Amino acid sequence: MNKIYFQGTYGAYSHLAALSIDPKSEIIPCKTFDECFQKAFDEPNSKIIVPESNRITGNIGIEYLIFKYRLNIYSEYFQKIEHNLLGHPGTKVDNIKDVYSHSQALSQCSKFIKKNNLVEHVRADTAGSAEMISKTNDMSKAAIASSLSAKTYKLEILEKNIENESGNLTRFLIMGKNISQPKFEKKKYITSFLFKLKSKPAALYQSLSGFAIHAVNLTKLQSYPEKNTFDSFFFLCDLDGHIEDPKVQKSLEELGLHCQDFHVLGVFEADKHREK
Repeated sequence: MNKIYFQGTYGAYSHLAALSIDPKSEIIPCKTFDECFQKAFDEPNSKIIVPESNRITGNIGIEYLIFKYRLNIYSEYFQKIEHNLLGHPGTKVDNIKDVYSHSQALSQCSKFIKKNNLVEHVRADTAGSAEMISKTNDMSKAAIASSLSAKTYKLEILEKNIENESGNLTRFLIMGKNISQPKFEKKKYITSFLFKLKSKPAALYQSLSGFAIHAVNLTKLQSYPEKNTFDSFFFLCDLDGHIEDPKVQKSLEELGLHCQDFHVLGVFEADKHREK
């Protein structure tokens, strides 16, 4: 049976995404993102599913692990995020005084929290907050988490869809050590890669000129400092297209001339949500 590792506890949005992608796999929780990446690195036949960014609150903060482990990206998956207020069965929203969840979930539900005068408590993840609430007898405490968390920890959904904005999505990456790329066909693809530039003036400007010349669309370009330094940066980049497309190849070849480190992270089909 295939293994998929995720960060958090059962009932997390990562668990929900893994079930949507491959419900027949053995889905295994890890305490940290670092542990997830290490598992995939040590077990080439396993995969991990990790949240990369959220449409509303931005990056999750796993870039340094992508740079460190350089796992292959097999696919992307956009998970709709629907936050719920979970409490003990029989509790009413009016009884709740304290709410527990991940910092991003609390931020995404700030209007509901303010309206109900709830005191926020930041925890490592949403599902872990639900698990904690299930082990207390305090009816004044609640968690913000998924409906799967409510089912997993036998909690009641006191209020559904309490997020500030509907249409909230988190982009997940499915990654592993073995390299695999789809055939170049008439489909929409994303090529993901990282690079570090040679130290010279206007290096970034010069390195990106090839994409403009060959009309290749960059959908993501973000810089991150290397570990223990603020004067050396690497870049994570996504572009529209398959690496075997001649114009993509030429663009990347020109980029390579300006790099001291370049690594293709993966080529995969674009998720259908990108068209919306």
